[in-house]
This record gives sequence, structure tokens and C-alpha cells, in this order.
Amino acid sequence: MPETLAAEDSCWLPRSPTSPRAARRLLVELLGTVEGGRRFADVGLLLVSELVTNAVIHGTPRDRLVWLSLRVDADLLRIEVHDARADRAPVLRAVGGEDESGRGLLLVKSLALRWGCRPRRDLGKIVWVECGG
Repeated sequence: MPETLAAEDSCWLPRSPTSPRAARRLLVELLGTVEGGRRFADVGLLLVSELVTNAVIHGTPRDRLVWLSLRVDADLLRIEVHDARADRAPVLRAVGGEDESGRGLLLVKSLALRWGCRPRRDLGKIVWVECGG
């Protein structure tokens, strides 16, 4: 497959523990289609895993799906994860050395150029992150 200057892909993911793996697979495939895209792999895989995991665990009721949208070009990788819970915005929190969870958004904040959360037009929210190369 010839490499391009920019590419995007998206898909619905189930509320399942297998969804982060599916998201990583889609990202790897997409990065391989863009010239220089593979340089986003290490950070991008961590970011997409964290956002999809959070959406599955905290943002998606049993009867809903998660929407994943990816876009990459020579300068930027953008990941968007849409879920159905507008009332549960991501929150950075202080964690102690003994805490078993709660560090994911701290990683997102430290690895991203920019990240944020905004309401979806219909239902829920979009958590997005951008990283540069």
C-alpha cells in the first residue's frame, strides 16, 4: 500500500475489555499508511489504549458503543474517543504510590501536545488528544 500525506479512520467499538486492543490494531494499520506515521506509534498506542479503556470502564453504559476516530498527517496524530456519558468528564486526580489505578490521565497529559473533553452534539462527550512528531 503506498504511503500518503494524511489519513484517517474510525470505527465503533463494543463496551468490552477487548476494545483497547482493537483500537491499537486500527491505529497501527493507519500509521503504516502515512509517510512517517510510524513515529507516532509508541505514544499513540499508549494514548489510544488509555482513552478507549476509560471510555469502556467509565463512559459507556451497557447498551452503548464507543466511537473511535483517528487522523494522522506528517505533523500530528489526533485521537478522539466518543462515549455516551456527558455527566462523567475525565478528571485528573492525585494518586499515591499504593494506588492501583488513576494514573492514566496523568500519562495522557504528560505525553500529549494538547488534550481535552467536549460535549457531543447528540449524547455524551468526546475526549480527544493530539501528539506531534
